[in-house]
Amino acid sequence: MDIEWKDGFSIRVGIDGNTVLLSANKEGLLSLAEQLKSLAEESSGTHLHYDMYNSLEDDSSELIVEKIE
Repeated sequence: MDIEWKDGFSIRVGIDGNTVLLSANKEGLLSLAEQLKSLAEESSGTHLHYDMYNSLEDDSSELIVEKIE
């Protein structure tokens, strides 16, 4: 699966108790939307892994999105 990012994207994931907050600018939201659309076409078990080392802001929590049946 090809992962593409819009220039200037910014995405942050935070956890507060039982609440997960995903904050993103326009470019980040468009990037995520395209990636989720691609994930929907993949087989079960395929996942997207986001963390501060590859796509999220430095103070973000790790996020994994997995396709299930």
